[in-house]
Amino acid sequence: MDAVVIGAGPAGLAAAAELQKVGYSVIVIDKADSVGSSWSKHYDRLHLHTSRALSSLPGRRIPKRFGQWVARDDFRTYLADYAKAENLDVRFGVSATGIRKTDAGWTVSTSIGDLTADAVVVATGYNHTAKIPDWPGLAGYAGRVVHSSEYRNPEALGAKHVLVVGPGNSGAEIAADLASAGVGVSLAVRTPPNIVRRQVLGIPTQSLTLSTYPLPTRAADKVARVMQILTVGDLSKYGLEKAPRGVFSQQALDDVTPTIDVGLIDALKAGKVTVVGAVESFTKDAVVLADGTQMQPDLVLVATGFQRGLEGLVGDLGVIAPSGRPLINADEQLPGLEGLFFLGYSNPITGNIRQVAIDARKIAKRARPRG
Repeated sequence: MDAVVIGAGPAGLAAAAELQKVGYSVIVIDKADSVGSSWSKHYDRLHLHTSRALSSLPGRRIPKRFGQWVARDDFRTYLADYAKAENLDVRFGVSATGIRKTDAGWTVSTSIGDLTADAVVVATGYNHTAKIPDWPGLAGYAGRVVHSSEYRNPEALGAKHVLVVGPGNSGAEIAADLASAGVGVSLAVRTPPNIVRRQVLGIPTQSLTLSTYPLPTRAADKVARVMQILTVGDLSKYGLEKAPRGVFSQQALDDVTPTIDVGLIDALKAGKVTVVGAVESFTKDAVVLADGTQMQPDLVLVATGFQRGLEGLVGDLGVIAPSGRPLINADEQLPGLEGLFFLGYSNPITGNIRQVAIDARKIAKRARPRG
C-alpha cells in the first residue's frame, strides 16, 4: 500500500511515521528544502507555548536538554532528527498542485509529475497563508505594513514606534519583544483576549487545561476565570478589559485560543506597551482607530492570523468549509473520498502538536491495510 503525505512539518512527519508502522510505503513531499521549514520563518525569540512533555511526536520524545519550553531552532532540530530516526522518505522542493480521485485510489499532481497512492494525508499546516484584513484605504497607505510572519527581531525591523495589530499569541509576544528592546509599542485591540500565564507554580497551564477540559464548558470557564483572577489579575487599568467570553467558550464558539503570557503583562504594567482601539481604516499618512484617533507609527505590524490556503489543492473536491478549514480532520472520512485525510487543522485548547500526535495514530488505525 502506498501513501503520499503533503507537508513535512510536525503533522506530516507524524502521519508518515504512523502509516509506515502499519505497513504503508510513504512518500512525504514538501515545497521547501528542509523539514519544519515554516518554523525557520518564525520570530527569533519564539519558544513553544506548550510544554516539552506534551509536544512530542509519536514514538520519540523531545530531548530534555531542550528544556521545558522548546526554542524554535531546537524544535527544528528535533523534527529533522525525528525524520531521520523514523527513516522517512522526504522529498524536498516538490510542490503539490492538485489531488484527484481515481478508480485505483488517488493521484497527487506535483511539480515532478503525478504520484499515485491508496491514501493521501494533507498536512500543509494550520498557519499557511498570512491573513491581512481588507481595511479601507490600506492600498493607498504610504507607511510600512508587515505581517507578523515577516517579523524576526526588533533590530531587523528597524522602527522606533510600532503599532501591533492583534492581541493573540503572536501579537502579544512580538509586542513584548519589541518593548524589551526599547521600541515604543501600541497594541491595537478589537476584542479583549483571554490572557493566561504560561505556567502556574511551575505547572504548565497546558497541563492544568487538560485536567479542566473534561468539564462542561461553563464549569471549565469558571475554573479558568478563578485562575486568571489569581494569576493575571485585573488588566483594565492598563487598557485590557475582561474578555467577552470565558477561556473555553471563546475557544469553542469563536475558535480563539487564549493568549499565553510571555512578557506582555509585565510590559503593560511597566508602561512599555500601550493599548489602543481597533484599526478601522487608513489614510495616505495615518492609521485611523475606532475612536477616530489617527496614528502615524513607523511601522504597522499585523498579527491577525493566517488562512489554511487549501483552495488550490483540494478546492474542487467539496471538502473545504466556509472558514477555510477542511470539513474533516484526523480519521474522519467523507463518502466517496475514502483514503483522503487531513491532519493538523484542528485548533484545540489543549495544544496543537499534542493533538497532531493523537490524530496521526487515529489516521494510521483507520487506514490500516486489511487482511
